[in-house]
Amino acid sequence: MDPIGPRGLQQREGALGCPQEGLPSPSESSELVQECLQQFKVTEAQLRQIQASLLGSMEQALSGKASPAPAVRMLPTYVGSIPHGTEQGDFLVLELGASGASLRVLWVTLMGVEGHKTEPRSQEFVIPQEVMLGPGQQLFDFAARCLSEFLDALPVGKQGLQLGFSFSFPCHQTGLDKSTLISWTKGFKCSGVEGQDVVQLLRDAIQRQGTYSIDVVAVVNDTVGTMMGCDLGVGPCEVGLVVDTGTNACYMEEARHVAVLGEDRGRVCISVEWGSFSDDEALGPVWTIFDRTLDQESLNPGAQRFLAILQETVMLLAPECDVSFIPSVDGGGQGVAMVTAVAARLAAHRRLLEETLAPFWLTREQLVALQRQMREAMAKGLQGKTSSLRMLPTYVRAIPDGSERGDFLALDLGGTNFRVLLVRLASGGVQITNQIYSIPEYVAQGSGEQLFDHIVDCIVDFQQKQGLSGHSLPLGFTFSFPCRQLGLDQGILLNWTKGFSASDCEGQDVVYLLREAIKRRQAVKLNVVAIVNDTVGTMMSCGYENPHCEVGLIVGTGTNACYMEELRNVASVPGDSGHMCINMEWGAFGDDGSLGMLSTYFDERVDQASINPGRQRFEKMISGMYLGEIVRHILLHLTSRGVLFRGQQIQCLQTRDIFKTKFLSQIESDSLALRQVRAILEDLGLPLTSDDALMVLEVCQAVSRRAAQLCGAGVAAVVEKIRENRGLEKLTVSVGVDGTLYKLHPHFSRLVEETVQELAPCCEVTFLQSKDGSGKGAALVTAVACRLAQMTRV
Repeated sequence: MDPIGPRGLQQREGALGCPQEGLPSPSESSELVQECLQQFKVTEAQLRQIQASLLGSMEQALSGKASPAPAVRMLPTYVGSIPHGTEQGDFLVLELGASGASLRVLWVTLMGVEGHKTEPRSQEFVIPQEVMLGPGQQLFDFAARCLSEFLDALPVGKQGLQLGFSFSFPCHQTGLDKSTLISWTKGFKCSGVEGQDVVQLLRDAIQRQGTYSIDVVAVVNDTVGTMMGCDLGVGPCEVGLVVDTGTNACYMEEARHVAVLGEDRGRVCISVEWGSFSDDEALGPVWTIFDRTLDQESLNPGAQRFLAILQETVMLLAPECDVSFIPSVDGGGQGVAMVTAVAARLAAHRRLLEETLAPFWLTREQLVALQRQMREAMAKGLQGKTSSLRMLPTYVRAIPDGSERGDFLALDLGGTNFRVLLVRLASGGVQITNQIYSIPEYVAQGSGEQLFDHIVDCIVDFQQKQGLSGHSLPLGFTFSFPCRQLGLDQGILLNWTKGFSASDCEGQDVVYLLREAIKRRQAVKLNVVAIVNDTVGTMMSCGYENPHCEVGLIVGTGTNACYMEELRNVASVPGDSGHMCINMEWGAFGDDGSLGMLSTYFDERVDQASINPGRQRFEKMISGMYLGEIVRHILLHLTSRGVLFRGQQIQCLQTRDIFKTKFLSQIESDSLALRQVRAILEDLGLPLTSDDALMVLEVCQAVSRRAAQLCGAGVAAVVEKIRENRGLEKLTVSVGVDGTLYKLHPHFSRLVEETVQELAPCCEVTFLQSKDGSGKGAALVTAVACRLAQMTRV
């Protein structure tokens, strides 16, 4: 049936009002009624068009695009969290403008336990006409007197009180406790208020009254109060809806979507102000002449029927959302008190979080002191004095100069997988062929002879596959176990780690053991030139591409550094000219107690639970093996203080190493929304709110930031040592870096570089990521050794 237009209505009015034609028959009247009512029927297609238009207008307004003007205003209310049921305490509420010419004061007690409630006490005060029309100061002084009169009847003493202010007039809100009146309505015309912050006016009046200590925490509109005041019984309430003489909605939005805030983390409640939504294209088909005639129409055809239709419509248009509608009992009172309580909870939790994380936020003075301490420990270690830095000579005397050529073999033994590599150095670049072999557990834990025979068997297999049988190629051996190196091709195994326990190896020269295994395979020809650790290999790998690379850095599961030192400074190796690569073994820095000023309670807990308490203290504050554990202990502490997870002990957090360091990299990724952070943590079994997710993020940021700064201070000490060794005003140097923490964490590398720039301003430092320090690097150590040997012979 065609919609009824003005003309059709006039014709029927003429017919109905025309006495000569008589009144319409009952059947005609019924048809006219049905024809009128038909206009109020809305199709699913029309509803979906309105839904799409409203959503588009919401997104446009959030993005800050002013042209064309958005059809709705999306106003941030600065409410950043919803209740989670632990809020408790006594709160004052002042309602102004909610009920015409009166104001209401409430005393709301929150119990902090779901299901336990107390009825709020309240008192209503009639506002005299002369106050409604007089100076603004007179109105706010009246409100302050009403607060005092209300409190006089309660046994509150002089304690500090927190107040939520419900101010139901058009305002521009710029903070949780900042709201500027745009214009008076509802018969109020107080002078000197429009354009002013109403919260500050109320605070000034309370101070003039001087009777009670009252802190105005929040200013709230009724829609937000409705959302915040809902019963938590069915789960968190994240949308507020008011449908009365007027209508509005609010909801919790991701802060990164709200352009005016300039925030990229957290959430904020947005007042949609959808009563002003006006899109002719979307609303036109459902806009009747009756809507055009009436300025306002209340919706009261029966609350239960309205709610049922509302729920059915939402289910139709958003079937993937499980939506429950909960009638608010007292959004103005209970809800405003809840906003105040949540703000108080967040402020208290913020203070506890900042106190907990304060030791992780290092000052420049602390980093300078650390840099100085490391320099002192380096000097002592080089001189052979007692030091937490062992400063071990590696007998690598030069970095690649780019002239290295030839074919080299490299072995990489550092775990249950073993690599054999063929590295071809040519003018066109580096070509690497490699194969991975497994080392069975029975071999790793059997005899030393069996282990090294297995290694040689793998080398022989690789040579056959590459057509190298019978060729004697120079070989570099990356052996990633603790060793004391006595020469380029001599390394004494101190102790096995990583699940190895092969007998008759500890205390032995591992190069000698390898050579003996080669002899047992009489047909094999191998020339073992060098034993290399992965840090040196990293430096050499990058040095082939960049001649300024004189520092190696590993930041992964563990951490270490090496650099090219002046030979004259190395007391344990004779000679006054030339260079020597020094393996710092800096993971042990601070084992003498010198890091005590930076160590926290959480570092101590991690250290005591480790397999080597009191050792590798620097490593335990930096490397990937330990950062997740530091975070876990902080989360346990914050939970015990009620800051996280509603204060409930979470069983999975009691499990050691549950919080892997890789989660820090994922959680701190700039590309993740807060809900994705929540998903990562929920997969670990952590039942958390968005507030919890945001605080866990801050904990991760503090721990990883400190780690990067400590690492940067160490690098700054190293490059400054090189600069001073050479008497340079300005040093240009590169650092070769490897390790998953440095490479995969979204901010670690940047923070390291920034720290170095700040602490070593006279050094121009470039960081180069190594692609294969343990393989290519071992071959390059061998190639450089061959080049130097050839030069010596010449």
